[in-house]
Amino acid sequence: MEHMSSYERISNILQRKPVDRIGVFEHFWSDTQREWEARGWIKPDCDFVDLFDFDLDLAGWFNMVADLDFEPVVVEETEETVLTRDGNGALLRRHKLHASTPEHVDFVVKDRTAWEEKIKPLLKPDRRRINFESYRQKKKKCQEKQRFFCWSGTNVFELMHPVCGHENMLVGMALDPDWVRDMVNTFSDLIIALQEILFAEEGKPDGIFYYEDMGFKGRPFMSPAMYDEIIKPGHKKTINYNKSLGLPVIMHSCGMVEKLLPGMIDAGIDCLQVIEVKAGMDLVKLYRQYGDRISFFGGMDVRELYSNDLQRVDRELASKIPIVMQNYGYILHSDHSIPYTVNFDTYKHFRDYGLELGTYR
Repeated sequence: MEHMSSYERISNILQRKPVDRIGVFEHFWSDTQREWEARGWIKPDCDFVDLFDFDLDLAGWFNMVADLDFEPVVVEETEETVLTRDGNGALLRRHKLHASTPEHVDFVVKDRTAWEEKIKPLLKPDRRRINFESYRQKKKKCQEKQRFFCWSGTNVFELMHPVCGHENMLVGMALDPDWVRDMVNTFSDLIIALQEILFAEEGKPDGIFYYEDMGFKGRPFMSPAMYDEIIKPGHKKTINYNKSLGLPVIMHSCGMVEKLLPGMIDAGIDCLQVIEVKAGMDLVKLYRQYGDRISFFGGMDVRELYSNDLQRVDRELASKIPIVMQNYGYILHSDHSIPYTVNFDTYKHFRDYGLELGTYR
């Protein structure tokens, strides 16, 4: 097959139509960019998408904090961490020395009453929630480079836990499901309202990339029945809106979400990302079960890259790519993000050998 543009390639991969090669994209921790710059491996402010000639790029993340006027307050600070109260009334502890997910310390919202009084009235489609300029610039650049451009942002699950924490949210799903349904409905409506504003003014993207971390090691945060009854209606609403615009939907989820996947497919996703091996996800197994219905994006064990042993990296790629590329529906990516412990040459080899294996002949 003749060489395709990145836009053509990703468009076809998301529909499992013939392509010249698999796609490629990657997420990197911010620490990685700093470490690689310090070692002289990349130039300052390097754009990884350009450097590695990735097939897609992302922009558009909405500011979904409840109180847009609230200035975050530092409650406690040490040499290594900072504890901050944010506009959701949440106390979150973050590391200062390296990138990581924040530690949940406390939340003002623990139940339906606090949600209804303190958060829900503030969740309005305010234009300040939208970074028009970032979206505009990235969309223009992708058009010039013939790259596939995704609006990216969080969906309902990832918007609820910053407000009330995973524990309160999950207990609420069991003891007061109508409260959590109300949060799902409120956030799904807000997502759509903000996308309507953005797309009307700046034009549609080529696709949608939703972040929804619905699992941890070995199991999802909820049962498939709870997903179907409480979370999936919000997914269906937002996905149906985007499908009405002709936009394919990629959904990211860290953790073990295998048991939720039938419901996610029913909700309308076109592609699952990131397929975390260390949480128990198995790319080849999922491909064999669902490869005729959705595309896959990721699933390469980043621990093999940690080793900086190219033979281990090669074995990981060779054990999976020849299988999952068969239906034309695969995009190369690690099973999480690339940390600073991975050498530049190791990642470059991963990308190059992955695309060599993933070229259709």
